[in-house]
Amino acid sequence: MSVSDPVADMLTKIRNASSAKFEKVDIDPSKIKLEIIKILKNEGFVKNFKKVTQDDNSVIRVFLKYDEKENAIIHGIQSISTPGRRVYTGYRDMPRVLNGFGTLIVSTSTGVTTGKKATLNKVGGEIICKVW
Repeated sequence: MSVSDPVADMLTKIRNASSAKFEKVDIDPSKIKLEIIKILKNEGFVKNFKKVTQDDNSVIRVFLKYDEKENAIIHGIQSISTPGRRVYTGYRDMPRVLNGFGTLIVSTSTGVTTGKKATLNKVGGEIICKVW
């Protein structure tokens, strides 16, 4: 079955696996998904990730992160842009997530980056999602 919004599907898989307390989740690979997962790792939302190939079928295996009380580090993950409604912003109007405690993921002309780094580099772009 084809997926009309693969990024939103990936975010939903991560959200559901995190709330169900799974150790890991497998995601179909693409360049933008890999960049988003790299940002999630750098920001401390996931433990690790790796590309796995089994029987000519490759996936990105994401290892989820929990605190010492087994509560998920990802409290919320929400897709902003959809195929039917793209949301763009300039660096001056970059929204903040939970007053700076969350992370905004933006696709800019220089690549996929966080909202804070896009503001520092003075580039705007398409808002992909927000994580807190």
